[in-house]
Order: sequence, then C-alpha cells, then structure tokens
Amino acid sequence: MANPFPYRLYLVISEADCAGRDFVHVAEQAVLGGVDVVQLREKHAAPDEFLRKAERLQAMLQSYDVPLIINDNLDVAMQSGAFGIHVGRSDCSPAHIRSVWADCRSLGYSIEDLAQLETEDARLADCFGISPVFKTPTKTDTVTEWGLDGIRTIRQRSDKPLVAIGGINAKNAADVIRAGADCLAVVSAICQSPDPQQAAREIRTQIDQALHSI
Repeated sequence: MANPFPYRLYLVISEADCAGRDFVHVAEQAVLGGVDVVQLREKHAAPDEFLRKAERLQAMLQSYDVPLIINDNLDVAMQSGAFGIHVGRSDCSPAHIRSVWADCRSLGYSIEDLAQLETEDARLADCFGISPVFKTPTKTDTVTEWGLDGIRTIRQRSDKPLVAIGGINAKNAADVIRAGADCLAVVSAICQSPDPQQAAREIRTQIDQALHSI
C-alpha cells in the first residue's frame, strides 16, 4: 500500500516571507533543491488575492508534480484545486472540512498541546503539524514550544505523520527527524536564504541522512 504522506521537506511560503522576490520563483528554486510539498500561507491577503496567488503557485507546482497545500482557507483550497489544506485549532475545523470537501487528499492539523490528540478533529486529520518545535519570529502566538522531547512524546502517542515546524534549519534537521518527525516544514531558512535551492538541498540532505541512520 502506498504511503499516504511520503513527503520529507515541506515549504511554507508567503509573498512577505521572500525578501522582495517573486514567491513563485522562490518556491520553484526550493522544489529544485528537494522540497516535495508546498503550503501557501497568506493570512493577510484578501480572498481574491489569495486565490490568484494559489493559482499561480499551483500552475508551477503541477509541472513538477509537487502538491499544493493551502493554509486555513477552505474556499481557496477548493477553488485552486489544491491537494489539501492545513488548519490550526482556532481555524476551520477538520470536521467541517471533511463534511464539505470530499476531494481533500491531505488534511493537516496543528497540535499545540497534548490534549488535542484525543479530539475528533485530530482523528479526522491525515497528519499533524507539530508547532513550533523551536520558537521562531514567524510564529508569535506560541502555546507550547515542543522541542525534541515533545516530538518524542507525540510520536509515542500517535502513528500519524508528524510535520515539525518552527526554527528548523540544516543544523537541527537531523535531530528533529531522529526525534520522530516524518517531515520538516521550513519557512525562513529557505524563503529568506539568498539561495533557496541550495538552502533546501542542505536541509534535504540532512533529512535523508538522518532517515538512513534510523
């Protein structure tokens, strides 16, 4: 049976993250460096602007057969033909998403405390975002800074794919994988890099080496 979540390096991107560069170009460079799934997060964009950006990104990603995930906008996810959606505890619920979007192929849900693992929304999710592993300027509303021990704890309590995000870079990527994460989500270490392709390649190399050592 095929792995329903085979992805290892997950780019989270917005136009504002890309230091004035075209975000689609940055995303493409990241894909060439080893990113295999991309989430578009545009929390402050108007719905029509968000959709236009999603459609631009989707057109590029389809040429590489890389799935597009939309952050917390069900309408944009459905209208853009995205692969899936990612939501947090205060966003649109997984239960609602399942009720209206039968074609959703990946439903990610951010875990901010252990109690969430016992909820119906967690049961309905395909994968968990462990957020944040380490504190980061892009995540200011932190509930729990999980650290490596937090990943180990969640790994013991769930067999769902774990996507670790927050302060991930080439220096700590291997440790996060060894702690039990299946996939690493990255924002600044790739989007802010002067060479997104090389930055992605370095992180992907650390992921692959860590997986081979487990």
